[in-house]
Amino acid sequence: MAAVEGSDPIATRAPARSRGSWLALCTAAAGYCLTVLIFYPGYSTADARYVYADAMAWHFGDWQSPAMAVLWRLIDPIAPGSPSMFLLTAALYWLAFGLLAFLAARRSLWLGLAAALVPLVPPAFFFVGMIWRDVLFGVVWLVAAVLVFVAADRSARLRAPVQALALLLVALGVLLRPNALVAAPILAAYVIWPMRFDLRRLAIAFVPALVLFYALVPFVYYDLLRAERQNPPHSIMVFDLGGITHFSGENQFPVAWSADQTALLTSKCYDPVRWDTYWHVEPCPFVMRRLERPNDTIFGTPRLVEAWWQAVSKHPLAYLSHRATFMWQFLAGSNLVLPVWDWLDPAAGYGRSPYFTPLVALHDRLQPTLLFRPGLWLALAIAAAVFAWPARSTPAGAFTIGVTASAVVYVMTFFVVGVASDFRYAYWCVLAALAGGVAAMLARTHRVAETPSGQDSRDSSPASVNTSRM
Repeated sequence: MAAVEGSDPIATRAPARSRGSWLALCTAAAGYCLTVLIFYPGYSTADARYVYADAMAWHFGDWQSPAMAVLWRLIDPIAPGSPSMFLLTAALYWLAFGLLAFLAARRSLWLGLAAALVPLVPPAFFFVGMIWRDVLFGVVWLVAAVLVFVAADRSARLRAPVQALALLLVALGVLLRPNALVAAPILAAYVIWPMRFDLRRLAIAFVPALVLFYALVPFVYYDLLRAERQNPPHSIMVFDLGGITHFSGENQFPVAWSADQTALLTSKCYDPVRWDTYWHVEPCPFVMRRLERPNDTIFGTPRLVEAWWQAVSKHPLAYLSHRATFMWQFLAGSNLVLPVWDWLDPAAGYGRSPYFTPLVALHDRLQPTLLFRPGLWLALAIAAAVFAWPARSTPAGAFTIGVTASAVVYVMTFFVVGVASDFRYAYWCVLAALAGGVAAMLARTHRVAETPSGQDSRDSSPASVNTSRM
């Protein structure tokens, strides 16, 4: 009997899994330390500096996210300035991937270690030190999904608080990035039903959830925080009017331009990379100067909305051509990744660390490659969802489909609302593709693995449970 017990693989599996899981967690912890070493104190981008100023003044506008400003004000005493937001972002980033690696290691040591190293993939890792709401949004949603994945097979009493926290994080993501409200119901549905993905339940819940998230933004922005209305949606309309003018060959702005200005608007002003050429970048900043003229303001008024609607109605093909051109640039073009020009100034206070400069050099080599094309990560997210679809009735399959489907929908919202093609706008898709890929491997591994007879049910994990339990 002793000989049989000594050779029993079941008796040794649990300790081996435990060691693998803790090794994966230690690897993730080392990754966090490496992140701090390379990026500290974090780079406060131009957008972030506006947010921080609003936070310190406790006076908010809606051009940037007032929710991010409130959060920054709350955590600022920990390490005033950029370090507080950087440390929070890095901690959330490695918490999410560390927990995912912990779960993966319970199925396979090598998969667990791979999951712990995945966060070092350049597109994801490069942004952890950059303080942008797009980065914070991505890590917040990733943490929400992973926390529920960890708790998926626990009792309802233990799972419910985690789900409540995750729903709050999903809502925070919408407040950080309001265009995420279309993708939020997909992730929220996963949070509520993490054991399996069901299209019918998602279809039933989608519209009510969409309405709730849609109502949440103005309630928090304007009713609770009294944010100043700065009309960010009108930047979309200016970009669209410029695009329709370019593709139709006719002025669509509610302004009578000079002949030279009209010629510029139909030829040189349009840039699918960004709308800034109509704002403060040559050759056409005269557009916003006129639209914001104090004695006859058009930007932020119904006149601009009416002009936009008339232009789209009259020239739908020009509108679609403009939007398709922008989307192609966003998904397949070479776009801004890191704000490297900020660090070229010898007086720059960031970017001189001997640990950071090699990363910038690596960025310069990789930025022109396919690795930094959002279209690649969109395709990978779709592939992960397709790969996990046969396992959609498992927690790992549901996780994969939940995060990747929300990421795909989120990226596609930029077809309508995008005004710049920076890579950072696809950051949630990068994280979802990486995390979803790990979970998809877990889901498919479980489908092909044979569960040994007599296995202790307590040794199960969200990666290995196959049940339709709510």
